[in-house]
Amino acid sequence: MDTLNSLFYFAVAVGLLVAVHEFGHFWVARKTGVKVLRFSIGFGKVIWKYQKNSASTEYVLSVIPLGGYVKMVDEREGEVSAADLPYAFTRKSLWARTAIVAAGPVFNLLLAVIIYWAVFMLGETGMRPLVGAVEPGTLVAQAGFVEGEEIVNVNNIRTVTWRETIETIMSSVMDAEQGLPVEVKTEDGVLLTHTLIIPFDVSQQPKRLFEELGLNAWQPPLPPVIGRVIENSVAAQAGLQPGDLIISADGIELTDWMDWVKYVQDHAGQVMNLLIERDGQALTIALKPESVIENEKITGKIGVGVQVPEGLQESMMVEYSLPPLQALQAAVERTVYYSGVTLKMMGYMFIGKASVENLSGPVSIAKYAGKSAEMGLVSFLKFLAIVSISLGVLNLLPIPVLDGGHLLMFAIEAIKGSPVSDNVQIVFQQIGMTALLALMALAMFLDIERLFQ
Repeated sequence: MDTLNSLFYFAVAVGLLVAVHEFGHFWVARKTGVKVLRFSIGFGKVIWKYQKNSASTEYVLSVIPLGGYVKMVDEREGEVSAADLPYAFTRKSLWARTAIVAAGPVFNLLLAVIIYWAVFMLGETGMRPLVGAVEPGTLVAQAGFVEGEEIVNVNNIRTVTWRETIETIMSSVMDAEQGLPVEVKTEDGVLLTHTLIIPFDVSQQPKRLFEELGLNAWQPPLPPVIGRVIENSVAAQAGLQPGDLIISADGIELTDWMDWVKYVQDHAGQVMNLLIERDGQALTIALKPESVIENEKITGKIGVGVQVPEGLQESMMVEYSLPPLQALQAAVERTVYYSGVTLKMMGYMFIGKASVENLSGPVSIAKYAGKSAEMGLVSFLKFLAIVSISLGVLNLLPIPVLDGGHLLMFAIEAIKGSPVSDNVQIVFQQIGMTALLALMALAMFLDIERLFQ
């Protein structure tokens, strides 16, 4: 079911983003007087098509939604009738052709602005970005973070929830080698700025980054009282019940829930003798935590959850939204920011400074689509915005086959005063196609490799 769910939302996402991209080409082509023969979403077998009459545009939907195209009257693709010559792409001015080609990626960037605008107006509920225990030697400790501080913004990007804070830090790691400004509010309400420095080699290894960063969400101190017991778990079989207070384990007094959790995790497969309090009476219980592998380490699990005092969870949550004009400004700023991040990452990968592990193929994108959809509408919309930005920026790169490659040819034409020869363009396209196929193959290889990790 998870796979089908991911595939469905992947198809929805790609279909929408491709449709917007191709509509950009289509709309500007029509506005500049170019005749459009076909507007197609997807490849492969045609499952639906519509054409008002033989002289109008044919609209096509195909079974594989991994791309699309807009077919215009173009002398390079075959003979054009005398009646259609005035409406041919090749007969239009340089600026009209440039606008048509640029419209696809520009529409993707505009879509991201619209999505973020909607997200900021809809609002979001999440956990407040409160800093948890700061372990000595971690990067946050070196930057001067203190437990209980609330993160206000990262790299001048407002962060209201914990998830948004982590996402912004992760997208800003390339700027963190020289210092990433993180503004926090202390428990006394004072605003401070910590400079987080993340070595570049650490930023390129996600697992190592999380370990060395040491940024944990704040956990309120809670007594070790059982709130729930999972059916058929080790705890259930041993007789633990909701409301039980853990007094000690193997004679070691426990006063905090997290100390109790750590004790269980460290005693996987070992018999533990517990002293508990139930309804005012002391009882002894023996149990052996189940051994499970988590983050490549063996850890103990017994299947219980903490009892959370009434109102505590609500106090740790935040709900926010922005009025239309502020939301629009924030949406533009967020789109510009992530466009810059995407461009910088692509540049670093091109010169070999960033790892190609940052590439994501269709398998990874499908997984992200499914996970974001499970988390709710706002999460899925954010996913759409990020992918739309990536698609827009990628297509603007001066790579043959992509829109940016065509724009490069137009720039050369503007400088030399005449179009680039067909032979040069053919060679240019062949090189670009080879490079693009190699990149796609690498992304697929990395996707498959991740499946077996």
